[in-house]
Amino acid sequence: MSDPSEDFAAMFEASVQAKRLEQGELVEGRIVAIGPEVALVDVGRKGEAEMDIAELKNAGGELEVAVGDLVQGMVVSTSGGLKLSRKLAGAAASDRQLEAAFRSGLPVEGKVERAVKGGYEVRIGRRRAFCPFSQIDVRGAGTSTHEGHVYQFRIIEYKEEGANIVVSRRALLEEEQRVNAAKLRNKIVPGAVMTGRVTSLREFGAFVDLGAGVQGLLHVSDMAWSRVADPAEIVKAGEEIKVKVLRVDEEKQKISLGLKQLSGDPWSRVGEVYKVGQRLPGRVTRVAQFGAFVELDPGIEALAHASTFEPAGGSKGWSAQVAAGMMATFEILSIDPEQKRIGVALVPEGWARAEGVAEARPGIVPGARLKGKVERHENFGMFVYLAPGRTGVIPLSETGIAKGGDLKRAFPVGADVEVVVLEIDPSGRRIRLSAKAVTEAREAEEVREWMEQNAPPAGGPGTLADKLRAALKPQEK
Repeated sequence: MSDPSEDFAAMFEASVQAKRLEQGELVEGRIVAIGPEVALVDVGRKGEAEMDIAELKNAGGELEVAVGDLVQGMVVSTSGGLKLSRKLAGAAASDRQLEAAFRSGLPVEGKVERAVKGGYEVRIGRRRAFCPFSQIDVRGAGTSTHEGHVYQFRIIEYKEEGANIVVSRRALLEEEQRVNAAKLRNKIVPGAVMTGRVTSLREFGAFVDLGAGVQGLLHVSDMAWSRVADPAEIVKAGEEIKVKVLRVDEEKQKISLGLKQLSGDPWSRVGEVYKVGQRLPGRVTRVAQFGAFVELDPGIEALAHASTFEPAGGSKGWSAQVAAGMMATFEILSIDPEQKRIGVALVPEGWARAEGVAEARPGIVPGARLKGKVERHENFGMFVYLAPGRTGVIPLSETGIAKGGDLKRAFPVGADVEVVVLEIDPSGRRIRLSAKAVTEAREAEEVREWMEQNAPPAGGPGTLADKLRAALKPQEK
């Protein structure tokens, strides 16, 4: 008697051999080995099928699969072993294979022969297919651009037993683009440095293609450390540039890129280069309502606040002293590297002896007698500009103007005024001044000078009483 298990195995093998695979049939199998030229695929038959390695690589030449992965292919040959293909060669494609490729979505190879109305005529095997202009590429193209080229297509319509075939190359390109984009996005992480091509410019920045249709935005504020008025000053459309990934918003599919971040931040050396009191040249970049922005060095911008300018009459006031593009000497008043802020003041021409050298200014200390300019009037008194960044207040009681007097007429804005410093708070920001003290001191000085001028000379006749006493004194004999 025969072994039942052996009989079953023989019957199973016979059934498998009886069910032979034919050309044009679609099968799915698992990769069991990958060699230098072919991969072996287990399709559930005796022996493994072969598939060319080239068909398992992407456009960049990278292998897309690994051992254990499932792949689908069409039987293209059964002689001398089973051979599978994921891309149907057009020249050898039969009608049955074309129909199978249409149903499975398997790419087919075709040659673009000529441009016709609305598209191209494509030769696939013994059949002629039609490819609309919109389906030949992901971008528009001229009518003769693709003639004579051999491409992979996807059959999107198959009618009348192959007499009416419509194909699309764009569908395959977009699919490949999606796959490549998914792989590329894994590499696009904050801090990554990538090469991209500028696709378009906008007022707010430039769009950069990082590959596979993945685009990021290079904002104008991230192009250079110095202020950029026009993105075209930094990059050009079509130019290949290196950028750094700053942020990735997966939910909104937004990628923020930076160009200036590839070079050192000039603010990192501010503490070493600049000092409070230092005077140096600067260029006014723009004038705002609250002050003027001044570029001290590329990427280093300071603010000359409106309060640091000498008071001036007229409708424009302080802003008449500066204009965008103007070069002048500025004095550094404050430095805050962490907040990236530098406060400066325009140095009057008469005060600037040498650039880079801090010139001594009159000491603003209690008791000092100084000259300033009237800055503005308030109900409680008036503000007086003493020096860049230093403004004091003269209360009404210290103006020397009688109650009900016209303060604005006596001290118009921009007029010179002499004051005495009464007190300064510890921070040096609040300075109390007096104009009346100057008048009183001047009067006291005048009285003293008059008394000195009218004092009797030493050994002179003396006073009237001295003369009387001398007249009444007995005469010597």
